[in-house]
This record gives sequence, structure tokens and C-alpha cells, in this order.
Amino acid sequence: MILLQTHIKRVVAKRRRATPRHWAFLRGLLIIAFFAWTPPSLFAETTHVIIGTGRPVGVYHPTGKTIAKLVNQKSHIHHVHATAESTTGSVFNINAVMTGDFEFGIAQSDRQYQAFNGLAEWRDKGPQQDLRSVFSLYPEVITLCATVFSGIRDIRDLKGKRVNIGNPGSGQRQHAIDALEAVGFAWRNDLKTEGAKVTQAPGLLQDGRLDAFFYTVGHPSDALKQATQGSTRVRFVTIKGIEKLLAKTPYYTRAFVPIGFYPDAVNSGDVETFGVKATCVTSVKVPKAVVYALTKAVFENLAWFKSQHPVNDLLTKVGMLEGLSAPIHPGAMQYYREAGLK
Repeated sequence: MILLQTHIKRVVAKRRRATPRHWAFLRGLLIIAFFAWTPPSLFAETTHVIIGTGRPVGVYHPTGKTIAKLVNQKSHIHHVHATAESTTGSVFNINAVMTGDFEFGIAQSDRQYQAFNGLAEWRDKGPQQDLRSVFSLYPEVITLCATVFSGIRDIRDLKGKRVNIGNPGSGQRQHAIDALEAVGFAWRNDLKTEGAKVTQAPGLLQDGRLDAFFYTVGHPSDALKQATQGSTRVRFVTIKGIEKLLAKTPYYTRAFVPIGFYPDAVNSGDVETFGVKATCVTSVKVPKAVVYALTKAVFENLAWFKSQHPVNDLLTKVGMLEGLSAPIHPGAMQYYREAGLK
């Protein structure tokens, strides 16, 4: 390029009175030189991707927006532009990723497992073998909240009580059932179960129409703050002694309710329980370079990512590779190996 420029200058110097034809020739040389020496990446087309999140009132949606913002900060380098779209959550996001409507989605680790293995909502469709993991996020803790008046301190104290386990078809309902069966309850007979939506449960508890309710959620939770701030005193209930459940289900992990977020609860310390993880998923059909760009954007800006929501306070790079129940996408794996995480 430098040699060509020098040659052109010499030609110009010799042809002070160059004709239009000569100038056209020189412009042609410059154009050829520009395209010959300009990196191909300058002309690369931008790939637009959609990240399926959740309802605006939840944590999935702001999490997806934060991921998109990190990706878009370097769009001029990796030529990927991301948009976060509000959805109904895990099942919708996985299905949209599988059909190619979305490139990425946020989903609970148990839903990831069920989809990949053709269980639950995917029993009729069969295993979604193109599903791939990217990374895991914050824990979604299976939280049991009860009135002090009920005398419930441990999950085994629920016998005969009025307990909301969640609306039919919801992920949290299955989590509640798994927890109850793990400690030996025949939940249809041993409890007075309710199937209200989780958004209704705090009000029902404060009104005295429930003794307790289950809620699978990342902490802190506005709904749980509401439950603990009313006139009815409330405590978080331990769920332990479930080793067999944890051993047979790879998507469940030990967890705790961080009581510091709920100063109005009567508990004096963190409460032992278990949970799943929020995860970022994609399809094997999404190009390796696209997944690499998104993964790198999050991991190389993790401190800022964590600062955007308190639910991410305890995230670590190593922990973000745990709780994944589908194979890791090659694009994500490339970054993990480069970073020494795999």
C-alpha cells in the first residue's frame, strides 16, 4: 500500500497537467489499493440476533437486556447486534430457539434438561437434540414462605396445611411437587394444596387464606418482599434432607434464601433449600462466531454485568459453567478454552 501511494505521488508530480483520462486512471489505482488492503471485516454484514427473555416484571427480561447491551458495545468489531424480547419464559424461549425464531433464550435448567431429553412439554415432540447451552446465570431458589402463626419451620411441617404450589403447568408447581415427594408427602392427600398464580400468593398469605406458598425465584424478589412486609409475620422455611432428589436430578443444586434481602422476615440467618439455575441457551444451528461473540461479551465484562442487578451478586465464571443440562455450544466452548475455564 505504501509503495503504491509513493508511485502515485511520483506520477502526479510528473503529470502536473494531467488530462481527465490520467486522473481517472489514478483514481482507479487508489480504489483497487483500498479494497486490496482493507481488512475484510470492515465490509462484513451485521448479524442480528434475538434473545428471548421473560415478562417485564421478572428478572429474565432485564438480564436479557443487559446481555444485549454488552454484545452491542462491540458490534463494530464482531458484527453481531442483539435485541432482547419479552416473552412468557422458559418453554416459549426454548421452542423459539428450536424453530429459529430466536437465536438465544433464557430458560430454567430443568426446562433445558426436559427439552433436550424429550420430557414434560416436549414428550410428544421428542428430544430437542439441537438445543445447546451457552452459560448459566443466577440460582432460581425454591423458596417456601409461611406465616409464623402456622408453626411451619421445616417443609415436613406442611402436613394438613393450606399450601399454594403454583398454577397447573408452571415450572414452580413441579418444583414444589418434587420437594414434597422428596420428603415423603403424598401431596394430593397430605396437604390442602392450592393452584393460584405466584403473583397472588403473597396477598393470600397476608389475608390468612394460605398457611404457606412455594415460589421459585431469583433473590431479591419484590413478591417476597411484599409477603414479608404485611401485618402477618412471615418466615422462610427450610427444605433439607433431599439428597436422593439432588442425586437423581442433574438440574437441581443446593441453594439458600439470602435473608439479608428480607429484613422484615423473622428468620435470623440464611435459609437452606435447593433450586435450579437460569441459563442461556441456543441452537447448534446458530453460527459459532455469533455464540462466541455473545459469550465473550458477558464473561469479559462480568463485573459490570453483576452490578446491573443484585440477583447476580454471587456469579462467578466457574459457577456459570455449572448446572448446564444440554451440551455446550462450540462457540461458547471456544471462548471457555481460550480463557482457561475448560
